[in-house]
Amino acid sequence: MNAATDTIEVRITDVDAAADDTRVFWLARTDGAALPAYAPGSHIDVYLPSGLVRQYSLCGADASAPEYRIAVKREPASRGGSAWLHSAAQVGTQMRIGPPRNAFALSDTADQHLLIAGGIGVTPILSMACALAASRGHYTLAYFARSDASVVFRTELGRSPLADQARIHVGLSTAATRECITGLLSAALPNTHLYVCGPPAFMEMTAGLARDMLGEQFVHQESFGPAVPVAGDEREFSVRLEGRRDAIPVPAGKTVLAALREAGFDLPSSCEVGVCGTCMMRVLAGEPDHRDTYLTDDERAAGTCFLPCVSRSNSAVLVLDELA
Repeated sequence: MNAATDTIEVRITDVDAAADDTRVFWLARTDGAALPAYAPGSHIDVYLPSGLVRQYSLCGADASAPEYRIAVKREPASRGGSAWLHSAAQVGTQMRIGPPRNAFALSDTADQHLLIAGGIGVTPILSMACALAASRGHYTLAYFARSDASVVFRTELGRSPLADQARIHVGLSTAATRECITGLLSAALPNTHLYVCGPPAFMEMTAGLARDMLGEQFVHQESFGPAVPVAGDEREFSVRLEGRRDAIPVPAGKTVLAALREAGFDLPSSCEVGVCGTCMMRVLAGEPDHRDTYLTDDERAAGTCFLPCVSRSNSAVLVLDELA
């Protein structure tokens, strides 16, 4: 099924100015039915009137609540998503969302959880902290913000049950932030899993430190931006669509989506950076090289789905089919 077909009609029931550049929205189904429950770390696709699709983490304290809550920071270089939600969306506005998806799940085998957030990256981290507090899990939360005015959910983080385990760090330099995170990692118990979400440079620094100090398998990160390719790792390969004999070359520097469109195939897409799933195709043969941030780890391991806007191939030929 195409990701865009399985959507839910919702309306905005409340809006709050959570920080100087962030608005919080509460969403409920227009038909009054219950929204699907979700696991901490989940996100939803939001389908905007312009046709854009944007991803926002669910940050409610109760995953079975009748409304979803998302927080949206207005980005200076917005391509239309956060700008519309800040300037046009209001109580009563209706829109479509996708069902919850989770590519940033809490480990069920960890003895300790280290939650690290930068800026608006606190949104999935908050739902994790609430779930761990409710289950009496062992966790520590460190939230880094550039200023007092940009701290989101300060009230919730400062009261029980989160206050004892949450620390907010404001206005630290890059060096001081690195030192603080290194200290947290140094104090981590064995079998500690780290979860980080925030600006790309912040996540890259934190995840890099954690991989060195904890190990690759203990590091989890959330990102709604395009995956960063490794320099020199692109090579030419070919794709073939089911039922057609001709192979279409995909040279280095060109996406599968672009190559297929140049060959005359009209394929749907939206974000074109591997985060929304609109262009997803089925893999019939070959080994995909997944570079998206949409598929879950299990979906990548299965090797049956493929996002042609960013992903490539480890095999010489990749056979694909459009989803029904």
